[in-house]
Formats: sequence, structure tokens, C-alpha cells
Amino acid sequence: MQEWANTAISTARLRGATYADARVMDIRHRDISVKNGEVGNLSESETLGIGIRVIADGAWGFASTDRLTLEGVQACAAEAVAIAKASALAKRENVAMAPEKAYIDTWQNPFIKDPFRIPVERQIDVLLAADKEMRKVKGVTLAEGSMAFRRIEQLFVSSIGSSIHQVKMQSGAGIVAMAFAGNEIQKRSYPNSFGGQHMLLGYELVEALDLPSHAQRVGEEAVALHSAAQCPEGQRTIILDSSQLGLQIHESIGHPIELDRVLGMEANFAGMSFLTVDKLRKLKYGSDIVNVVADARLAHGPGLGTFAYDDEGVPAQCTPIITNGLFTGYLSNRETASAIGENRSNGTMRTESWNRLPIIRMTNISIHPGTWKYDDLIADTDDGIYMETNRSWSIDDRRYQFQFSTEIGWEIKGGKKTRMIKNPSYSGITTEFWNSCDAICSRDHWTLWGTPNCGKGQPMQTMGTGHGAAPARFRNVKVGVAFAK
Repeated sequence: MQEWANTAISTARLRGATYADARVMDIRHRDISVKNGEVGNLSESETLGIGIRVIADGAWGFASTDRLTLEGVQACAAEAVAIAKASALAKRENVAMAPEKAYIDTWQNPFIKDPFRIPVERQIDVLLAADKEMRKVKGVTLAEGSMAFRRIEQLFVSSIGSSIHQVKMQSGAGIVAMAFAGNEIQKRSYPNSFGGQHMLLGYELVEALDLPSHAQRVGEEAVALHSAAQCPEGQRTIILDSSQLGLQIHESIGHPIELDRVLGMEANFAGMSFLTVDKLRKLKYGSDIVNVVADARLAHGPGLGTFAYDDEGVPAQCTPIITNGLFTGYLSNRETASAIGENRSNGTMRTESWNRLPIIRMTNISIHPGTWKYDDLIADTDDGIYMETNRSWSIDDRRYQFQFSTEIGWEIKGGKKTRMIKNPSYSGITTEFWNSCDAICSRDHWTLWGTPNCGKGQPMQTMGTGHGAAPARFRNVKVGVAFAK
């Protein structure tokens, strides 16, 4: 890896680059799924290549290759410089990057069990055992389970002298039961929808989830939803479980704070942002108890947005995004930091693979826990709805108006969770919603959720992000029925 990267840098400099960096990435995937007692998908793959990014004549150029020979890497670096020089013909201004130190380091996230050393047969058996338990429940018509593992080894080398080697191991798993009745479909997932829980851990995460032991409950709730009452409509108090709040953070805080969206540098996938730079340190984003950070450090937890250095060689940091309700920070890189008066990137550049340019991506965007015990929060709510596990979401291209639905809801009456309700949804305006937050549960109820399927860019890059959250209460929220008959 080191020889390929060094060759890329030296060739780029000889060809006229004033700056160059190279990322050699070796990525291994294993994906398993089962459906109604049979294996649905079993795939394992590995990809190895180099991506070379340069500045020449004041413009960016990028090229990549999996032809990892001396000639192949040299040709790729030359192509990157040629692209930069061609781009310079249409540039508005020279690229300027915030200064950064050179680092020589190696890092690997802690994990106990390498999932790629666990026999595939054993992993399939776990999924089939959970599948069997779900299908034992009368009325379950579709049972599914999945596991996904990623091992990402990367060497980053830059012309300023950095040489950073990182290895990240990611694991994830989940199950879902669906019940079809008449013209209605109901579903329940564990531990979360859309693939379950994913973290920067080894196979110990899957073992801790213990999918088979939760399978019967998941199936029973999917069937029971058909007999549940429809969600009432109107202005209501709602409590979101931590996984749903994590997605709310992702869509209505995480994406709008990406500074390339704000500046119009990235709008191809899911649009731009309402958070123009004039709002920094002036906008009341949420109530006084809302404190959100972007934290890529391992100390924050083993999230999918955790690393030691980003893909520009900038160390992982914790950036305050919302401080006591006030909007205080963006996700930036070395090129955009100056647009918000900063003299350093806060380290959020990441790439999906060696053949993609790094772009600004969410790290772990998390809300600080509050002080409430879960039982006390329920007891303090006279009339409300508890909403759990995302089912669908929609938000406009500036991340301001949204609608979410969850798989299940529970009415709260007189401080007690009472009847189950189906098809719950809520909608609102981002800043109004976060300003309506009046209670957040404590660290005991806080979970760092993994979102493995965040899409951005063109060609689209799919990356993992993390979102720490505890159940929280919001007042006077518009509530309705999704997926009504």
C-alpha cells in the first residue's frame, strides 16, 4: 500500500500538482439474508484500489484505478493532474485549503470477534432460528433477517507528509416480521427498521442483539397491529423512541449542517439546506435543552461515523452543532472552513470507496441525554402518543418541512401507556419541532444507532453514520394517520 501511495504522490508532483493525496482502500463485504425459512442472499466480495486527488493550476482533479502496478498508478496520477488542469480552464477562483498538520499514525477500532472468522453457516443458523420463531406466530406472512459485515483497511498519504493507516470493522443485524391482512400490511422490526442495528464492532454485536429471543414478540406485534385502533389526528404531545429520534436527527439536523449543501457545492442528491451561513450562532434551532454534537471520536462510542482521521487526514473531532438550542456549527472540510470564519476543517470528509471522491459526510450526530427517567417521562405525560421504530420518512430538499411515520404507537393516558395504535405519523417544520422539545431521557436510555444507508453525491455514495439519542418529548405536534385504508 505504501509504495503505491508514494508513487501516486511523487508522480502527481512531477506532473505539476501543488497538492496531492492518495487513498489505498481494501474493502471486504459479507451480506447474508434469509426469508421465510430460506437463504435469500449470501454474498462475499473484496475490492482493492487507489484514488488520487490533486490540485493543479488552482483546480481539483481526481482519478482512480485498481491496476495496482507501477505503470498503472503512475498513469492514474497523471490522469488526475490532467483533469485538474482541464478543470482550471473553467474555475471561478483557485482552490484554497485550510492548513493542517502532517500525521504519521495507525489506528484500528476495538472489537472482540472478527465476523469474517465466524463460519457463514453459524451466522445463517442464527437468522434461520429467528425466522422460525417469527413464523410460529399465526398471521405472520413474511419473516426476514439480515446480517452485514464490512472490513475497511485504508492508507492515506498526502504531499504535506501524512501517512495514516486505519482499519475499521463494522457489523450489523436485524429482523422484521410482516403481516398481510386484506389490503393492509403491518410490520415490526428489531432492533430497528431498515437493517437493524449497525456499529463499529465485531460479531459480538450480533451476539448481544440475540435476534431469536426477540423474534416471537416482533411477530406478535406485527399481527396485533391489524386489530389496533388508527392513530388519532390533531395537535398532540408525542414521545419518540431513541431510534426514531436518531432518524429525525439525521434528516432534520445532520443533512442541513453539511456545509457543501449550504454553499451549493452539492445538490445532486436530496437538495441543499435552509441553514444559510447568516444563521450561524443566531438561529434558535431548538429549545434550551437541545444540545447536539458531531463527534467522530472513539470516546463518543463505536458509531458508524467514528474514525481517527477523515479522508483529508484531519483528526476526528467533536463539534458543537446546537448548544442550549442555539445553532453553533456546521460539518466542514479544508476547502469550506473559511466560509464560516474557521481556520481549520472539523474533519468530516469521507469516501465510500477508492473510486469515489471524498465529500462532507455526517459523523456521529447525537443529541446529549437529558435528566428524565423513562418511567417518569411517561408518568408526567397526561395525554400523548409514544411512537416507535421508523416506517417511512419524507423531507423537502432544504430539510425544513418533514413527515415521518413509525411502525407502532402507544397512547398515553393519565401517565400510563395504554392501547396500541397503528399507522402513526407526525409532521412539522424543523425549527418549530426542535423548539417544542421539553424533555429528554437520561444516559441510561441513550443509544448510539447506526444508519448504514445514507446516500449523497453523484454518482451516489452510500455511507454509514451514527446518531445517539434517548427518548424525548415534543409538544403540540401535528399527528395523523399514515397508510390508512
